[in-house]
Amino acid sequence: MHVIAVLVTPGTPLFELSVPIEVFGMNRLDLAEPWYDLRLCGLRPGRVVVDRGFSVDVKYGLEGLETADTVIVPSAVNVHGDPPAQLVAAIRAAHARGTRIASICSGAFVLAAAGILDERRATTHWVYADELAERYPAVRVDASVLYRQDGQVFTSAGTAAGLDLCLELVRQDHGSAVANRLARRLVIPPHRAGGQAQYVETPLPETDDAFSELMDWARARLDRPVTLLDLAQAGHVSTRTLARRFHAALGTSPLRWLLAERIRRAQELLETTDEPIERVSELVGFGRPSSLREHFLRTTGVSPLAYRRTFRASSRGDDVA
Repeated sequence: MHVIAVLVTPGTPLFELSVPIEVFGMNRLDLAEPWYDLRLCGLRPGRVVVDRGFSVDVKYGLEGLETADTVIVPSAVNVHGDPPAQLVAAIRAAHARGTRIASICSGAFVLAAAGILDERRATTHWVYADELAERYPAVRVDASVLYRQDGQVFTSAGTAAGLDLCLELVRQDHGSAVANRLARRLVIPPHRAGGQAQYVETPLPETDDAFSELMDWARARLDRPVTLLDLAQAGHVSTRTLARRFHAALGTSPLRWLLAERIRRAQELLETTDEPIERVSELVGFGRPSSLREHFLRTTGVSPLAYRRTFRASSRGDDVA
């Protein structure tokens, strides 16, 4: 089983701690077999008092990181001070072993202190971005995105963005179909791209049902050609207004969003059906298989056929490393 080690340190915020516990501890839902072996690791085994007086009993100390496949740092309690030296050393050693490392919110400060963000693009909560850049000038801080991946190192913005990052890790491990089922269990959107804006000065009203209906309209027509004008007409707005709304709500353009939806649908079909590549290409609106291959490779880094082989092998429990 893939071992997930979640660090629990004194004062850890409850939400950031609960996110990886909820996501990677959901083996009771039969989403995939095997699921994850979740470990809570402290500076030492025993009781840890976290945020607001709550306490957590952790079975493992930092030695629990030594055999973990993924290490998650929920947050840094004090972004202005140095994290414990033994914690920094353990994170650095895990990274040197090739372990996947992820941070939520201000947890990026721990990764930066360990030196593993040097010369990497990384993010954190926008409130802390200037502080991160000032204290660790070798880190290429991007305060505009929800989460970032740079090799085996992942960082995310604050609070809810941690959910997006954890879902992305599940998607990379088990595929889009499993990640989408998990999202439905959590009652959250199935996917927010990492490059989506984490902070918008003029967000859409929460009651803008027409925008949600437009996205549902487009998702129901992924097997057909849909132009920017088609989207604007379906939304009863001008193309300029449509572009402005998409950028404000999602940090991307309408056609880039539509392309991402087509790729996600193709991933699901490749994981869950035996449809030939030619048919998958038709069902997601690319028409020619060569067009699907081009966009799929650019987005995921692998061809549709390689993607299918990987997740079919994974579902059988084969070693696909």
